[in-house]
Amino acid sequence: MNRDPHAWARLGHKLKQTRLARGLKQSDVADEASVSLASVQSAEAGAVPKSRMPITLGPIATALGWRAGSIEAVLDGGEPIVDSPDGEWQSVPADQRVLEAQHLEGIMMNSMVRAMKNTPSGEIRAATQIALDELRRQGYLPETNSVQPSTISENP
Repeated sequence: MNRDPHAWARLGHKLKQTRLARGLKQSDVADEASVSLASVQSAEAGAVPKSRMPITLGPIATALGWRAGSIEAVLDGGEPIVDSPDGEWQSVPADQRVLEAQHLEGIMMNSMVRAMKNTPSGEIRAATQIALDELRRQGYLPETNSVQPSTISENP
């Protein structure tokens, strides 16, 4: 997880900037995200989390119209991928359209952990790897030296 205080300050600023651009109060975002007002205030304050990514950040970002991967993009120095207020997608610069395999793996793992409670982490990791291998096989992800296809095979 990114521990750079400047990155977290940038994230807090972008969250607040998006909220204000949409004419929302912090309490509106908290209600929409089903989180506490303190969670929204903390996110906008941009404090570096003590141990892991706060679970309230995803719902807050979604309530603001941010797409999956936006939090990580902002922490990495990019821009959030947002819906326009009228529900239409905004164009995204080409360099932000492609996810690196490791970034995609992180998103998939986090999503699977949330969706598959009480499932052993090894099984979640294996399922994630199968999905990544299929994305590589179909040409959506390149074969790389840093992230190799798994040796897990499916039954014929």
